[in-house]
Order: sequence, then structure tokens, then C-alpha cells
Amino acid sequence: MEETFKTKGVCATTIQFTRDGDKIRNIRFTGGCNGNLKAIAKLCEGMSAEDIAAKLLGNTCNGKPTSCADQLARAVLGKNATSSV
Repeated sequence: MEETFKTKGVCATTIQFTRDGDKIRNIRFTGGCNGNLKAIAKLCEGMSAEDIAAKLLGNTCNGKPTSCADQLARAVLGKNATSSV
């Protein structure tokens, strides 16, 4: 199922991904640091939501209390994500 997460407090505005059973696939960020976010998406491809959260939850950026990586962790855990068909 395709999910869209509206981020808060970071440069990327949305995160989209597909939930395939317990695996997260096809991660895409809109906005933000293109190269870094493509790398994060590639590294997290096929991981479980729990594994992504264990690695990225709580990561901060530039003195902010969150980051695009932290927002990805929140998204895959289902915090404020919206599903689309």
C-alpha cells in the first residue's frame, strides 16, 4: 500500500513509500537535500519499519529537534501518515 507522510520542521515536504508486508519499499522524498535523501532511501529499501526506526528515530539536523531521517522513521511507524490507493 502506498503511503504519504507530510513532514514537519524539515526541508523535505513529503515522504512517500510502499508498505509491503513488514518491509518498506520505494521511498521517495519531495524537497530536501536530493542526494542525501536518495542515499537514505536506498539504504532503507527493504528494511522493516522497526529497523528503520531503530536506526533513524531521534536523528537531528542543524540544531532542529528532527531531521528528514527522523521524519522517515516517524512515517514508517505510522505517525501522521495517510494512505492512498
